Amino acid sequence: MVTLCWRPSVKGGGSRRGGDPNGRFKGLMWYKDLGVHVNGEFSMAVIQANNLMEDQSQLESGPLNSVKLGPHGTFVGLYDGHGGPETSRFINDVLFSNLKKFASEHQEISADVISKAFLKTEEEFLLLVKRQWHEKPQIATVGSCCLVGVICGGLLYIANVGDSRAVLGRVDKAAKSVAAIQLSTEHNASIESVRDELRSLHPQDSRIVVLKHSVWRVKGLIQVSRSIGDAYLKKSEFNQAPLLARFRLPEPFSKPILSAEPSISVHKLSSKDQFVIFASDGLWDHLSNQEAVDIVHNHSRNGIARRLIRAALLVAAKKREMRYSDLKKIDRGVRRHFHDDITVVVVFIDPYSMNRSSSRSSVLSIRGGNPSSPKL
Repeated sequence: MVTLCWRPSVKGGGSRRGGDPNGRFKGLMWYKDLGVHVNGEFSMAVIQANNLMEDQSQLESGPLNSVKLGPHGTFVGLYDGHGGPETSRFINDVLFSNLKKFASEHQEISADVISKAFLKTEEEFLLLVKRQWHEKPQIATVGSCCLVGVICGGLLYIANVGDSRAVLGRVDKAAKSVAAIQLSTEHNASIESVRDELRSLHPQDSRIVVLKHSVWRVKGLIQVSRSIGDAYLKKSEFNQAPLLARFRLPEPFSKPILSAEPSISVHKLSSKDQFVIFASDGLWDHLSNQEAVDIVHNHSRNGIARRLIRAALLVAAKKREMRYSDLKKIDRGVRRHFHDDITVVVVFIDPYSMNRSSSRSSVLSIRGGNPSSPKL
């Protein structure tokens, strides 16, 4: 597993599996049913609900830095935007490059390298907000959750800000089943420990978290406590006119209310670890960790990301006492009243692939999303 992380790559092969090198579109759905990364196979799918697609995602397989003989592996990024698509698109454009830059400088992949890539991306986006502040002040209210997985050298790194989730499927031979193990830490004010963390960080602020319409929100404005972007809750200079009044706090703040510091876990992979499901909260609104893992375990790999989304939409339709076939007819924008944008990336980890060469080392770069969403 360690040697694979450093194996030179060959461009091509893996990106053409299934005859859809760049994925396909069907209505509001984008999907890549099956592809190959250096440690196995993967499946991706996205369903749009908002007028503008706010979810962005990518899978990069091959070199993880800019040094010719540097580490190779697989990078998965899932960016669930809120307030608009600008931040998630920005992250999709720059985060992986920042990771490669720091991996080159440190000559390794590590939790520190990944954290630096997150914080550098945050810094660059806040500079963009500053440049556009007078012409486009609303960009200060746009942010994104950011979930990243990196497989390299037999290790799986999971880094997260916000409430997207990564769940590992691990085989339990004794029980003849696959257990669901959540690897990511979520930062949402609905979680009591997150509210406690916010109160400890802001002991003088009695309204750091507010229960509003039965939903806990940071300052009564936003559910996530960590994100990239959301400049209006990071720097007081962006929490004033010409920002819309509904986003302005009554008093200036001296330290950031939200953080871009990721929670990072490092997991040593074993032969029991079968796959990882990366998904935005739109999926987890309707499926439990175990339900999602069971679906992946009990069905073919080909098209499994689409199958997970369909399972979530079936539940969403049932909650509204409507038929799934009728839900599918609802156009974007109106669709948001029934479910969120949903992005799913299922990454299979095949121990036997560790000793393969050529195509298993192919360079692959693929992004999920809607073509009607232009770059920032």
